[in-house]
Amino acid sequence: MSDIVNKPSHYTRWKIEPITFIMENDLPFHVGNIIKYVMRAGHKIYEGEDAIGSEITDLRKVIRYSEMRIEQLDKNMKEYI
Repeated sequence: MSDIVNKPSHYTRWKIEPITFIMENDLPFHVGNIIKYVMRAGHKIYEGEDAIGSEITDLRKVIRYSEMRIEQLDKNMKEYI
């Protein structure tokens, strides 16, 4: 059985876990989450979803974090105009 807290199988399939890469590179929160969800898309199954639905969910999360960052940048840009 996999250790879902310390070594979840949907993150440990690569040579470097996403969290290690994110922390070692001191990435911003939104970038870290985008990397995390992209890397696990297709590898984590959500309760009540099949493999395809779960992959779509993670990819939607990638889009959402991207949209939130765009909204933040857009708002900041409008404040300077």
